[in-house]
Amino acid sequence: MCKTEPQLIAEAKAGDKEAFSTLVEIYQKPVFSVCYRMLGTPTAAEDAAQEAFIRAYKALDRYDTERSFATWILSIASNYSIDQLRKKKVTILSMDSDKHAWLAPPDPGPSPEKAALDKEKNTLVQAILADLPEIDRAAVVLQYWHDYSYEEIAETLDLSSSAVKSRLFRARKLMAEKWQEMQLISAPNVNSAAKRIAHETSTI
Repeated sequence: MCKTEPQLIAEAKAGDKEAFSTLVEIYQKPVFSVCYRMLGTPTAAEDAAQEAFIRAYKALDRYDTERSFATWILSIASNYSIDQLRKKKVTILSMDSDKHAWLAPPDPGPSPEKAALDKEKNTLVQAILADLPEIDRAAVVLQYWHDYSYEEIAETLDLSSSAVKSRLFRARKLMAEKWQEMQLISAPNVNSAAKRIAHETSTI
């Protein structure tokens, strides 16, 4: 019988490594996604995701079960990624860099045409996010790619809801400026998240 998440968490807190491994399997995709969109390369994202889970495991005894586990683990991933950006002064590399282009994890066996289109889509997202401050970038990623509410973003990033709203408003204005520069050449290939951003910025 499959165990519920609360059961897995309780067992993991009691020292069951297999239960924690199951939680890792459940959350590895969203954790990697946050790290990937924050740091910009698969290698950096993999390292950050692994470190986030290590930190979560070490802090399990302090985890408040009244709090959403998803919010808790993504807060660890987000804040670690922010720290990495600040400490190493990571610069998202040029759109022209084939080696380091910010590609979304490809679908199994994509066609060459689909792979090229995915690259173009995600390069646009990279360019838009690259201009944002670290915390603003995290807020945007959590809202547009993980559908977090203002309250969930506030809890994840340890901000007030009003601060989140202010940061997102500012981020949208910056993205609107970037969007105006790029839309003529890239707008037809924008992915769904970027389309949502573009629609909202047009109303500012």
